Amino acid sequence: MSLQPISPGLPQTSSARKWRHGWDVLTVLTHRDIKAQYKRSFLGFGWALGGPLLQMLVFSTIFQGALGSQIPAYACFVFIGVLVWGWFQSSLGSSVGLITGNAALARQPGFPLTMLPFVTVSVRFLHLAIALPLMFILLWCNGIRPSLPWLALPAIVAIQYLLCVGLAYPLASLNVLYRDTQHIVSVLLQLMMFVTPIFYSITVVPEPLRDWFYLNPMVSLVGAWRAVLLEGRWPEAGPLWILSAVALVFLLAGRKMFIAQSHRFVEEM
Repeated sequence: MSLQPISPGLPQTSSARKWRHGWDVLTVLTHRDIKAQYKRSFLGFGWALGGPLLQMLVFSTIFQGALGSQIPAYACFVFIGVLVWGWFQSSLGSSVGLITGNAALARQPGFPLTMLPFVTVSVRFLHLAIALPLMFILLWCNGIRPSLPWLALPAIVAIQYLLCVGLAYPLASLNVLYRDTQHIVSVLLQLMMFVTPIFYSITVVPEPLRDWFYLNPMVSLVGAWRAVLLEGRWPEAGPLWILSAVALVFLLAGRKMFIAQSHRFVEEM
């Protein structure tokens, strides 16, 4: 069977047109994914709030009510962890099926496949954005008011966004070649959730083990969100600079790997 060559990148036009075309593809596909996700759904976007709220209630009941956690504003503490982790988990969980779930797009000559990781991470970010007003209401109800360090939030969001996209590239590529990838990623994400301080503080981890926990990038990211929102202080710059560098490396290397393997996508599906 003869296959038409696929151009994984954007059409080779002027830079302005290339960026505009990329933005158009991103917005159209993001709108398509959101529409498909909530098609025939009674609650629609309400699910973006329902899941995190339910987790917050369960964790708050168990760890504060039953086990007597002494963390101040525990509901806010958990809600932030659930939202930040949820964005990461759902982005990576969806990324493994990016190509296999979009076989029709992958077979279209000239379609910019490299935009798909941006689409899936953007869709999951919208879920987080929908829940943010509720988080700010919770903070307000707990007596926490906006402060200058809140200005660091866009930078923290940008780092997490780039990290998710950077990881999405190799995961999507590997899953086309090896279907075991989706199962491995699912198990790893479940395990990773327990070594991410979503419902507990990193300070309860024994000090000799704490450095190992920081190998998990979500430990620093969740900590940065909480430092800004709950403690009203600037996040530690060192871990964020390291994470920025790691995210950039993953983004560049992952995209390169994705493009290098893209000629095999159609024949492997």
